[in-house]
Amino acid sequence: MRLLVTRPEPDATALRAHLIAQGHEVLIEPLITIKFDNADPIELDGVQALIATSRNGLRALAASSSLGQAQSLPLFAVGPGTAATAKALGFQHVIKGPGTGRQLVSFIVERTDVNGGPLLHLSGDVLAYDFAAELSRLGYHVLRPIVYETEPANRFSGSTATRIANGYIEGVLLLSPRTAAIYTRLIKLHDLTASAREMTYFCISEATAAELKEIDPAKVEIAAEPNLQEVLALTARTAPQLP
Repeated sequence: MRLLVTRPEPDATALRAHLIAQGHEVLIEPLITIKFDNADPIELDGVQALIATSRNGLRALAASSSLGQAQSLPLFAVGPGTAATAKALGFQHVIKGPGTGRQLVSFIVERTDVNGGPLLHLSGDVLAYDFAAELSRLGYHVLRPIVYETEPANRFSGSTATRIANGYIEGVLLLSPRTAAIYTRLIKLHDLTASAREMTYFCISEATAAELKEIDPAKVEIAAEPNLQEVLALTARTAPQLP
């Protein structure tokens, strides 16, 4: 199958390699650019535990002078991919969460002391779910330094727009509600709704698929769990290999 990957780099290239190994042709069109412009140390004194809801928060930490101090703290990772990145960076106590920020709230509450010191979220400038506000409501002190910023694409590249228009691209991978919303906006901007409707969409979650409602696609596949491994299992199971 000829697939379009919409993840930011460097994750897009890594995902492309997995999909090629499954027998697909893969094009990359990142719809969000990640910017690590703040290299200031992150204040960690007194912090009870860290929270990472994306690999990018960990990449930002790795680029700062605070990594060594952080490695000895417990780290709650939203799902398996983020947990694997944390372990690769040398974190000694990584607690793998259930997959989404919303699910992470009760997971953290069950494993921390509300009076044990602040929790620190390695956050981007845009949140899919403000679980820090919910933790604060439950009595936690939550720190949220912005360690990276995100810039949405304002249009498709010419080659991608052409390949959508002429039906060359057969499927699209969408790994967050925000990415799906950007994709839908750009489809409308380029007047590609009719072509986009004919493609298959491989979505990480129901919330991601919901952002495609204005396209009204003919076929949407949703991962069994909201993580990359399940998205890859989905494409392996449902996306036809190229001859």
